[in-house]
Amino acid sequence: MDGRDWGTFILPYEQTVEELKVKFKTMRAELKKREEYTPIEFVTGRVKRLSSILEKAKRLNVRMEDLEQGIEDIAGIRIMCQFVEDIRRVAEYIRARKDLEVVYEKDYITNYKESGYRSFHMIIRYPVQTALGLKIVLAEIQIRTLAMNFWATIEHSLNYKYRESLPDEIRLRLKTAAEAASILDSEMSSIREEILEAQKTFEENSNTTTQVLHAIHQLYFYHLVNEAIRSQEEFNEIWQRQDMEAMKELLRRVRGMISQAKKGDLPDGV
Repeated sequence: MDGRDWGTFILPYEQTVEELKVKFKTMRAELKKREEYTPIEFVTGRVKRLSSILEKAKRLNVRMEDLEQGIEDIAGIRIMCQFVEDIRRVAEYIRARKDLEVVYEKDYITNYKESGYRSFHMIIRYPVQTALGLKIVLAEIQIRTLAMNFWATIEHSLNYKYRESLPDEIRLRLKTAAEAASILDSEMSSIREEILEAQKTFEENSNTTTQVLHAIHQLYFYHLVNEAIRSQEEFNEIWQRQDMEAMKELLRRVRGMISQAKKGDLPDGV
C-alpha cells in the first residue's frame, strides 16, 4: 500500500455523496409537488470503506495509482422506487441532468445476474468543487425497487460473511428468494393504480386532519375559546367515526370563523 493521505483521498467522494443525496431528495420533493406522485421513494448514499476499496482493487488488478478511474463505485447512491416501472423513469431524469455526465449503464433488471441480483446501475462523472479546485469524480447510482434492495442487502451481508464463497445451499435459496422478490414486484405493478389511489386518499385525509387541528388552534389565537372547545369536541366525534366528509365540512366552518375573526366580525357573546 502506498503512503498517501487516505482521509484526504476520500474527501471528494464524501462531498459527492452528500451533494447527490441533496439533489435527488430535492428532485423527489419537486416531482411530488408537480405531479402528486414521485417515482423516488427514498435516497441513500455511502462512501466505500477503505478496506473494501483495497479488496476490490486487488480483485480487479487495479494499481494504487489508478484507483480513481479503476474503481467506479467508491461513491455510491441508491435510489429506491415503489414499482419496477419507476426505475426507467428515474433513469431518464438522471440522463437529462446537466450537472452530471452518464458514462455508461448496466441493466441488471432485464439481464439479471446468475445469483438473482436485480438492479439498474448508472456510472456517472460528477464535478466537485473542492478547496483545491474542480475535481471530476466517478460515482455509481443504483436504482432499485424496495424488494430488490431488501434481497441485495441480505446477499451482501452473506457474501461478506462467507468472503464471496457462499455455500451451494444458501446460494440456491437466495436465488429462489430473488425470484420471489421479482414476483412480488410484478404483483405490485399489476395493482399499481389501486395502490396509488389508496396512498393518495390516505395522504389527503391525513392533510385534512392536520389542517382541522391547526385551524382549531387558531381559534384560540382570536379568543374564540368557546368555538374552539366545541370544534374540538366535534373533531373528536368525527375522528372516532372516521368520517372524512364531515371532517372536511368541519374544516370549512372553522376556517369561516377564522375569516370572520380576521375581519373583526366576531360571533355574538365573544
